[in-house]
Amino acid sequence: MSGITCKFGGSSLADPACFRQVRSIIEADTDRRFIVPSAPGKRHKADIKITDLLYAWHSLAQQGLSASEPRDLIEARFAELASELGIAFDVRAELAHIAAESANHDEPDFMASRGEYLNGQLMARYLDAEFIDPADHIKFDTEGALDPVSYELLGKTLSGPGRYVIPGFYGSRPDGRTRTFSRGGSDVSGAIVARATNSRIYENWTDVSGFRMADPAVVPEARRIDEITYRELRELSYMGARVLHDEAIFPVREPGIPINIRNTHAPDDPGTMILPTREGGRTVCGIAGRAGFTMINIEKTLMNRERGFGRRVLSVLEEYDVNFEHMPTGIDTMSLIVLDEELDDHGAAILKHIERTCEPDRMTLTRDLAIVATVGEGMAGHVGMAARLFTALAGAGVNVRVIDQGSSENNIIVGVSAVDLQATVRAIYEAFEDV
Repeated sequence: MSGITCKFGGSSLADPACFRQVRSIIEADTDRRFIVPSAPGKRHKADIKITDLLYAWHSLAQQGLSASEPRDLIEARFAELASELGIAFDVRAELAHIAAESANHDEPDFMASRGEYLNGQLMARYLDAEFIDPADHIKFDTEGALDPVSYELLGKTLSGPGRYVIPGFYGSRPDGRTRTFSRGGSDVSGAIVARATNSRIYENWTDVSGFRMADPAVVPEARRIDEITYRELRELSYMGARVLHDEAIFPVREPGIPINIRNTHAPDDPGTMILPTREGGRTVCGIAGRAGFTMINIEKTLMNRERGFGRRVLSVLEEYDVNFEHMPTGIDTMSLIVLDEELDDHGAAILKHIERTCEPDRMTLTRDLAIVATVGEGMAGHVGMAARLFTALAGAGVNVRVIDQGSSENNIIVGVSAVDLQATVRAIYEAFEDV
């Protein structure tokens, strides 16, 4: 492996001072050759993100309305960056070309991607690096999934000895039209570049010094996580730990390229290392939770002897296009935990359909549920982990509604009332902060 891929988020590129800081970070290590920038982020709380302005521009244009206000704000922002950094960059001409090209795109993807495109052009000039357009290299298939040919295309183009800037967030469909990842997708772009170049490490630069064991908004004193595995991070990301896009793991997991979450504004901080495996260290690496769940409770005597019962229940969810998140079961009971946004307004209809299809003895909905995961690959080999957790929750006066432990035994999941979410996270953190 050789070279380092560096992705810089919007908060790392918000203003000229941020650009200068980024250049000093890149120039501090000659191996930092593959640079993946996001669009400029907010400069202050009242500011508007460039990407949001671009979405507004697209929406107004689609309605036949004037988009002069968002366009003018975008032009002023990039003109200021170019002027302050001493970069020759004709922003007005670029925006005129974008406006003309956007007429060929009904979807918002092309317009939304132009923040990264323009910022990549600026960054390439500022670093005296070669600009590489992801639309020519990052390919999606007809189903919208990443086409593995992207690694080969990027690998050939980035094989030279120089420094390259590859904007994040977008690629192209088979017909050549622009396609974006979901919001925060520059993290995924960086992982794709890291794999394509066989980088020895993927540095993801943002505005925090890595992950914490718990959400600092809930536990301000939460410890920084030194090391975490891909699998542990996947569990925590799903439960709401949002520092890295959860799909950014997949491109680098197979080749085993480590990810280092770093703070642009505190570059000497070691951050958090995301690794294939970790040896030693803390048994529990993190606690994360989120509200917004509903539980469908089904009871039927001798359910365990009725073949096909579970299949019929799940087929009802499939018919309503609803996914389930967890499925705790007993001999005569089955519970399905679903996201409220998935359930939408279908709750009553789903219950009636299950009643017709499965003839249960009793069914209820438990609403306002929160799910909290305690994650650590070392948990399986330690006696008393569950006892410590439930003792802590009892001491905090939290009533546990659901208990679920994955087959890999690297997590313990509990369901509690949404009003107890923060108390649950705090209690578990205090029980495991030194374990």
